[in-house]
Amino acid sequence: MSAPETAILRKRGEAVLDLQEVSVLYSGKPAVKKVSCQIFKNRITAIIGPSGCGKSTLLRSLNRMNDFVDGVSIEGQLLFGGEDLYGKDVDPVEVRRHIGMVFQKPNPFPKSIYNNISWGPSINGYSGSMDELVERSLSQAALWEEVKDRLRDSALNLSGGQQQRLCIARALAMEPQVLLMDEPCSALDPISTAHIEDLLFQLKARYTIVIVTHNMQQAARISDYTAFMEMGHLVEFGETDQIFTRPNIKRTEEYVTGRFG
Repeated sequence: MSAPETAILRKRGEAVLDLQEVSVLYSGKPAVKKVSCQIFKNRITAIIGPSGCGKSTLLRSLNRMNDFVDGVSIEGQLLFGGEDLYGKDVDPVEVRRHIGMVFQKPNPFPKSIYNNISWGPSINGYSGSMDELVERSLSQAALWEEVKDRLRDSALNLSGGQQQRLCIARALAMEPQVLLMDEPCSALDPISTAHIEDLLFQLKARYTIVIVTHNMQQAARISDYTAFMEMGHLVEFGETDQIFTRPNIKRTEEYVTGRFG
């Protein structure tokens, strides 16, 4: 590695996830094609690109959620802490404990607010104070003050924005290192979206976050790094300010300025 490259890595910090020519195939047909990049610790990385470009497929490959889809295979290496997530001896359930996920639409369990948070840790043998874990997780998701007096109420009674923050709290209760988010604000109103964005700024002090978004303004506002994808390829990856103001690839410039077509 050359001296300039070493300096860049030092500036960016520790790579939590290292993608090396990662391809994801559905029944042999590639949806993601030889993507190489790094996801850096305590930073927010946004993945942008047109519909069908492979954003969500790439995101789901980071914690092996694609394992649930018939006919999916992966090529290349996806390293987490230096270990290949798709190695023969790697337990995908254990992977998802360390790399949590929040989906596009809020999906609370039809249980109480308390049990939404406690269920995952309890079935995974959590031995600490469950009350403290529930409070801590809801506090980290900026929801505790709003629900602390109704923890036994159904989570389905919460507003859409509150349900999404509950789902974030549920993921945080598993104490992951990385949090994946697949368009977490697309079903929310602008005020709820602002709450989620403010929350992400706070969470990146503790977690590494990767978010898929169609919202260019959101990506520019909240992320430290941006990956632009098109037709399964990673067109450009870099610091968000550079991607949005000084892109190296013309196709990136066309997309972020709205002249894509």
